[in-house]
Amino acid sequence: MSWFQRQSRSSVKATNGSTGTFQGNSSKSSPAAASSPGGNGETAASMDPHALMRIKNLQLRSKLVVEGFFGGLHRSPLHGASVEFSEYRAYSPGDDPRGLDWKLFARTDRYYIKKFEDETNRRCYLLVDQSQSMGYGSLEYTKMEYARTLAATLAYFLTLQRDHVGLMTFDDAIADVVPARSRVGHLRQILACLARPTSGSGTDVNGPISQIAAITRRRGLVVLISDMLSPTEDLQRSLALLRSRQHEVIVLRILDPNEVNLSVDESKVLVDMETGRKIQVDPDATRKAYQAAFQEHAETIESICNAVGAAIYTSTTDRPLQEALSDFVSAHQRRAVGASRSGMLSSGGTSG
Repeated sequence: MSWFQRQSRSSVKATNGSTGTFQGNSSKSSPAAASSPGGNGETAASMDPHALMRIKNLQLRSKLVVEGFFGGLHRSPLHGASVEFSEYRAYSPGDDPRGLDWKLFARTDRYYIKKFEDETNRRCYLLVDQSQSMGYGSLEYTKMEYARTLAATLAYFLTLQRDHVGLMTFDDAIADVVPARSRVGHLRQILACLARPTSGSGTDVNGPISQIAAITRRRGLVVLISDMLSPTEDLQRSLALLRSRQHEVIVLRILDPNEVNLSVDESKVLVDMETGRKIQVDPDATRKAYQAAFQEHAETIESICNAVGAAIYTSTTDRPLQEALSDFVSAHQRRAVGASRSGMLSSGGTSG
């Protein structure tokens, strides 16, 4: 049984639904905030992102985030192969009794074996927005630095799960493409691409999504990491294309706290980082209108994701990276639970 499947049956608390918004350090309990049995998990799991970003080495950052996340859980993730629940089947003499689902037996008075699908060759693509808008940051670091660290963390995490991980960086055009592999040294190649400086301007999320749909034949996982500050007219069509090809899609939206609240205390000239357009802003006069437009845009993106069956989570850059990683894990948990429920219904209907 994989760690994802074990955690879907554990007491780890996930966010409800397929969307989530977290602004800053949440006080709610989460997998990243739980204490380990040894008492040291809480310190590791609650690493301040400001301290983390001061570490120059991207691989070391990602390693610390993953280890802190693991340290905050009650169960070890490094046990067994990476597999996913598939379905139930009736028990037959000679079957390994360790596969029996005793909870299902208690409900149905029938013996069922849990079947699992080997997912060791699962292909995961990380689409990372490196446009100029991602270069904004009101903290000691930018959205781009946060997004790169999150992408590196996911790559490191998936590598531990023995999955094939690929990368595509983009701005107004596709920049680097790293095919999904799991061989030795592949993670280092991904991290090197993430560390490269960018020179693009605008944001086009539809191009990379369409390209991934074109080059990936097998069902897999696509994770889009972006501020999503771009027109939404073609977004539903692009995401629907991925979903129609049975890809699992997770959108991790990265925002700066100032973008959410327009934390400007006095009249200033703001410059659009992608177009260069200058706007005189009086915060008292424009804050309410800005927040209304910002919220409408956010709701549009969430509505599109919900319509096509993509999970979406929003994080501000002052939120610990372990919590953003837990969003990713939560999406897998719900997928595993959905598979187990459909398998149980199928078995129940055929065993009469």
